[in-house]
Amino acid sequence: MNQAVVLGPLVLPAGFVLFLVALAAALLGNGWATRRGRSTDAERQIMTGAAIGLLCSRAVFVWQFQESYRSSPLGMLDIRDGGWNAQAGFLGAWAYGLLRQASLPASRKAIWAALGGASTVWIVGALGLLMTAGPPRELPAFSLQSTAGNTLSLAQFRGKPTVVNLWATWCPPCQAEMPLLQAAQARRADVNFVFLNQGESSGVVGEFLERRRLTLRNVLLDPRREAGVQFDGEALPTTLFFDASGRLVDRHLGLLSEATLEHRLQRLADRR
Repeated sequence: MNQAVVLGPLVLPAGFVLFLVALAAALLGNGWATRRGRSTDAERQIMTGAAIGLLCSRAVFVWQFQESYRSSPLGMLDIRDGGWNAQAGFLGAWAYGLLRQASLPASRKAIWAALGGASTVWIVGALGLLMTAGPPRELPAFSLQSTAGNTLSLAQFRGKPTVVNLWATWCPPCQAEMPLLQAAQARRADVNFVFLNQGESSGVVGEFLERRRLTLRNVLLDPRREAGVQFDGEALPTTLFFDASGRLVDRHLGLLSEATLEHRLQRLADRR
């Protein structure tokens, strides 16, 4: 579920928006059952169930990629990296709902209505996103200039998995994730890493790289932000993951952590 929902200047991951809509459906289901006099209000149980679902989702992800968090344990609490396991969250919320409906007979119908409404929205929404995704987008053929003055076509990176990072020097999350991406580029010779600067000049980019002591390969300039427009990368940083044939198979909005990058690279490798 790698689509994004654009609301003016705000760009949100589709999965997060779907979670909010499912939570709203759960609250509406509770209200419907309560108004009909079939149950007592269960709003507190619903909010607790949502919190437990989020906690399970994060905890399972951290457990899956625990090696990546060992060097920086506090990173487990930094949810900005977008590391979640949706299936674990869904099961955690359902398990809590089942336990509460068994122990609170007076709220049973409201809890069932909430679970049913939220699950319906989640399933229908996920299927809708899959159906409206359209054909896979591919590495564009347009050529861009590198900071070294060479002209490169993005299409030439086809042949092995490619990670394209859309970034800018003024963007704090972009600055924070650059050392991580540099280390990944040095470590993973089996993956192309391309750093596509959005809207800045060669001088600005070069000065930034020198000041930060970054030795990145494949730093390209996109002065008209063509890639950002083509791949809905209005929010920075946006990281795009292409398979070896050049098809876009995943994206990450916002700051990457070591764990989330490893997760995405693992999914990319699984598509070979």
